[in-house]
Amino acid sequence: MIFIGIDPGNSGALAVIDHDGNPIDHMKNTSLDADLFRFALSHQPSFGHIEKVHSMPGQGVASTFKFGASYGALRMLLTCAAIPYEEVTPAKWQGVLGCRSKGDKNVTKRKAQDLFPSVRMTHAIADAYLIAEYCRRARLGL
Repeated sequence: MIFIGIDPGNSGALAVIDHDGNPIDHMKNTSLDADLFRFALSHQPSFGHIEKVHSMPGQGVASTFKFGASYGALRMLLTCAAIPYEEVTPAKWQGVLGCRSKGDKNVTKRKAQDLFPSVRMTHAIADAYLIAEYCRRARLGL
């Protein structure tokens, strides 16, 4: 089984891990939609989780619209690629993985680096890998 985790937004990514929790690949959301779709298809994930997001107070209208469009496109990517998925809140996946960030991206980056030491972890990909790990644990009942 292969699992995909998606951190939406332009500063997020898609990450793919295997049944044993080994990292397979990742791609930043800044890529073209068609490239993201080919990425998802090339790995044939068995299941995915996408972070459930919403607009934030103080966000501008244009940035909120762009963020929502990206979120919708990523959900459609999963649907069109026939990858079953669920949405998961940050509080849920961070709680299960023991890395409540309270907005500090360094917390999740450190946790991701601990879990995936072979990956050169960045803020852009860390949450996607952690969401993929949450997906793996949830699907396998770990």
